[in-house]
Amino acid sequence: MERLAVQPQLVDRVYAAIRDEICTGRLAPGERITQDGLAETLAVSRQPVLQALLLLKKQGFVCDTGRRGLIVAPLDPQFVEHVYQVRAALDGTAARAAGTERTADATARGAALIAAGRDAARSRDVARMIAADIDFHRFVYDLSGNPLIAEAASLHWQHIRRVMGSVLQSDRSTHIWDEHAAILESIVTGKADEAERRARAHAEAASKMLATQLADRVPEGTKKSA
Repeated sequence: MERLAVQPQLVDRVYAAIRDEICTGRLAPGERITQDGLAETLAVSRQPVLQALLLLKKQGFVCDTGRRGLIVAPLDPQFVEHVYQVRAALDGTAARAAGTERTADATARGAALIAAGRDAARSRDVARMIAADIDFHRFVYDLSGNPLIAEAASLHWQHIRRVMGSVLQSDRSTHIWDEHAAILESIVTGKADEAERRARAHAEAASKMLATQLADRVPEGTKKSA
């Protein structure tokens, strides 16, 4: 087991497993975590857990809390706002580029993703709703023809997954897919300026809702997640 602990692929698997537990809320904000507990749960030695936690701490998913060791980082309204500012810029850039490229099969592929998203919204299955939402935005990134957009967005999406459920379970869940459909329409009709404007507005609306909800939940003085 100790030999395996130094293998990068094992550290990657442990990192992904812990990150997903945090992003889905199974490890809740503020929850205490230990190397021993995670190693036992994941059936690995402490070494890959330690390396994974160092990376998660650097990325803002976990943080120190005095003698208690590490906890899952609380979500902070200002941090969410900053993440969505980056996302609005990336999404807007991707939508504009996609509207310029106008890939031939974009209409059919996009329509299928939107249909799947509406079906997920009707199911009220939060995991499905989050996956469908991310699938649509990654589709737009692909259409842009710029692989660096998806790469730059990948870390931010993991943070966004932690708070996405609040928006997707709200009354706004139906409007989200109407907004996606409008973005797609602008892209496939070659209206690049409009596609960018709609993509930015979509991200900014989600940011405002999430920041408001988090401001009501986070106690004053809570440590920021990044």
